[in-house]
Amino acid sequence: MFYAAHPAACRPAYAPALRSLDRFLNEALSGTQFRDEDKHWALSIDVPGVTREQLDIAIEGQTVKVETVEGAPRAYKKRYEFPQEVDAAGSSARLENGVLTLTLAKLLPESRATKLNIG
Repeated sequence: MFYAAHPAACRPAYAPALRSLDRFLNEALSGTQFRDEDKHWALSIDVPGVTREQLDIAIEGQTVKVETVEGAPRAYKKRYEFPQEVDAAGSSARLENGVLTLTLAKLLPESRATKLNIG
C-alpha cells in the first residue's frame, strides 16, 4: 500500500527563511539601492525606457508606492514600507538616465512635552 502526504504537510521547516531569501534576492537583483540618512531616505530604482509621464509615485504614511502606468514599455509595481512616516511635502523624485531617485524626507514626530514651572 502507498500513502501520499498532503503537500502542505510536507512543507519544510525552513520555508519562511527561503521566502525571506527570495525577497532579499529579488531586491538585490532588481537594481534597487537604498540609503538611510539622518533626515531622509534615498531610494534609487532602475527603470530603463520609462519616462516621467509613465510613472506614478504615491506616498501614504509609511508607505511609498511606485508603479508604471498602463501602456508603459516596462511594467514596474512595488510598495516600500519605512519605519516611520514619510513627509510628502519635503520629498522629491528625479528620473535621469533610466534611474528613478527618490529622496524621501522623514516626518519627525512632534514633541508633546510641556515644561512645568517649579514653585
